[in-house]
Amino acid sequence: MRTRIAGFDLARAYAIFGMYIVNFNTVFGSHTNHDGLSGFLNLFNGNSSTLFVILAGMGVSLMTAGSSYTPEEKKNLRNVIVKRSWFLFALGMGFYLWWPADILHFYGGYMHFAALILFLPRKYFLYAAAAAIIIFHLLLVAIPYNTGWNFDTLLYNDFWTIKGFLRNTFYNGWNSIFPWVSYFFLGMYLGRLDWNNRKTPKRILWIGVAVYLATFSLQYFADSFTDDQALLFYLHADYLPPFLPFMLGTASFGMVLLSIFIFMGNRIRETKIAIILAATGQMTLTHYLSHLVLGIFLLSVITGKTLSFDLINDVPTSPEIILVFAVGYYLFSCAFSYMWTRKFKNGPLEMLMRKISD
Repeated sequence: MRTRIAGFDLARAYAIFGMYIVNFNTVFGSHTNHDGLSGFLNLFNGNSSTLFVILAGMGVSLMTAGSSYTPEEKKNLRNVIVKRSWFLFALGMGFYLWWPADILHFYGGYMHFAALILFLPRKYFLYAAAAAIIIFHLLLVAIPYNTGWNFDTLLYNDFWTIKGFLRNTFYNGWNSIFPWVSYFFLGMYLGRLDWNNRKTPKRILWIGVAVYLATFSLQYFADSFTDDQALLFYLHADYLPPFLPFMLGTASFGMVLLSIFIFMGNRIRETKIAIILAATGQMTLTHYLSHLVLGIFLLSVITGKTLSFDLINDVPTSPEIILVFAVGYYLFSCAFSYMWTRKFKNGPLEMLMRKISD
């Protein structure tokens, strides 16, 4: 394992654990209770998803980071990205029938946009990230954000209509292209940095800390300098809708985590635990679908709940059960990943995607 790969895969492994907590808690627990252990579980909301998207952007950027590609090589690499985008889009659309909060079809959209700017100088990735956030805020003026939503059930009413699908995909879905593609573009920028230079993770760490503290301070002290409810809602909104303060806070937190895992990868990359976690991080697509099918089924059996996804009438499962199950299922995922990668280079779904696109 190269140092950069170890650190990136450790970050993915962490994001997988966070993803388990978020989704198990959303279905079986309380996503609105911010007290005690429930509040701790809800701290993972947004941060795991954003780190995943940043890392995905980094992966695409690292895959195409050469400086001497011929026009034909650039075309072939762009075609690979586009094929993978369509694979993820098709897989996600099918999976949406089971999991309405699917992110895969959005990933397909991010990658399709990424293919358009793949070989531009890295500064343009930041310009594109800023443009995506601006476009989202312009759409807010034109279309009320709650259009199509039932926020009590967290279901989208008209997803399977042309107008509803386009609105959900580009504007107000769970991880809509605008503004979420900005995380992907940020990841592409980060992927073009020299992570073998020890100054790089330090610089990214301090930038992330500075932006996060500035955003957190603005949100924390907002009540003391304004009583404008619209402004307070804008500053404190969490995930839905993803306003600029949310974007800045989660992106900067992701940069901090990424830097920390790079430092950890430098120190523990040869240890058994790092190898197991890296194997887990390399199978994010497989674990994403697995935990939403097998994981949710097992937890429904343990709790005795039907898979109705009725967030209004279901009594929330205790956060202790959700946390213990998430940890147990994560340990199972790590064991499976390690055993699988002893025989195969990529995870089951990763192998299928590569076979179709490469």
